[in-house]
Amino acid sequence: MLYLASRSPRRTELLARLDRPFHALDLDVPEVRADGEAALDYVQRVAVDKARAGLARVLGEDPQAWVLGADTEVVLDGEVFGKPVDAADASAMLRRLSGRTHQVITVVALVAAGQEQVTTVASEVGFIALDEAAIAAYVATGEPMGKAGAYAIQGGAERYIHHLAGSYSGVMGLPLQQTEQLLQAFESKGVARV
Repeated sequence: MLYLASRSPRRTELLARLDRPFHALDLDVPEVRADGEAALDYVQRVAVDKARAGLARVLGEDPQAWVLGADTEVVLDGEVFGKPVDAADASAMLRRLSGRTHQVITVVALVAAGQEQVTTVASEVGFIALDEAAIAAYVATGEPMGKAGAYAIQGGAERYIHHLAGSYSGVMGLPLQQTEQLLQAFESKGVARV
């Protein structure tokens, strides 16, 4: 059985588009960047940690389990913009992203007993210049909360994006084309899936 190690409704919705049966796992995996840890290394570590934690949870009951873990972070000038802690933090992030192009890095890890594969997708997202009124109005919707970089490309923030180079679904949280390739690679290696 395929499992998704994620609480994210967006990742659940995206994975369902690949027409594969799966179960979502509600896991609490710490997302804390170590001092001096490069942004890419951090995103990779968290994605792998999620997948491994999910596998540890289900392997005893399902020895044929595949577990997919993913992490998405917004990166500007080497700084990782995680989920805002409050409205003021969300506003500060949006001010920094305003009128700039940033990276959105999504790493997908797929693990099974004795198997592990990781893929990384980096996209560029350019924001128009945002004034204080636009930032306040968007933050007031509540949408920035729980989102890396304090915005959802599939939501109200889409109106602020003038440039996207990369994977739209990757910016949402799960790059579908690359995830499908990972799943097919596991199948071609003969990793069992029920």
